[in-house]
Amino acid sequence: MSRPRRQHPALAGIDEAALAEFRAGIRRRYSDEQILEQLRASAERLGRSPTMREFAADPGAGIHPQTVIEHFGTWNAAKRAAGLTPRRFISREELLGQLRELGQELGRTPTARDLDANRKRMASKSLIWHTFGSLTKALREAGFDVPVGDERLERAVENGAVLARELRRLPKMADWKDARKRRPELQSEWQVYRLVDMDAGPWAAFQFLVRERLLAEGVTVHPDGSLA
Repeated sequence: MSRPRRQHPALAGIDEAALAEFRAGIRRRYSDEQILEQLRASAERLGRSPTMREFAADPGAGIHPQTVIEHFGTWNAAKRAAGLTPRRFISREELLGQLRELGQELGRTPTARDLDANRKRMASKSLIWHTFGSLTKALREAGFDVPVGDERLERAVENGAVLARELRRLPKMADWKDARKRRPELQSEWQVYRLVDMDAGPWAAFQFLVRERLLAEGVTVHPDGSLA
């Protein structure tokens, strides 16, 4: 037989009638409609139906989530009253399906930036990270070709050679940044920079690797980095 749960003396000493009166006073500070407006405004700022944690962290929301619950009984009941869809559990396969659908629409592998741009209809990045460990792992499980480890540098050099052919010279970091605006699937210039694990001149070392790739492909690269 389980032992009765021990209650803290401070809780045991609360007068139930006084507590009910206190709760009623708290509820009178805000009308139901004021709370619902706060929920709708928070959802508009976030671009999605807020969780309790997101609502509490929203600097534009002036009401504590517990106050919302005091009025409506549960968090999801309040969101339904506000016309917001409660965030339900999303299975692993549903998350993968969302990624595949977005990839089909884009015609390429989705990026974290794409998830942000579609956050009103996509699961949050934090949920994907929590479920799969990283966006890269989620994308690979969804069937996308996402390089990892040494493959990432190999892919960067490959893309660098393509960009060099377009520019007719070895790409600078600014060139890479501009190219990524046209090709979001590229790694960022800083991701490439960090892939070259050298204390000094990582981008120059990356350009050297690109040059070596071009030379192996029969392309003449002049000392100033221009291509013949």
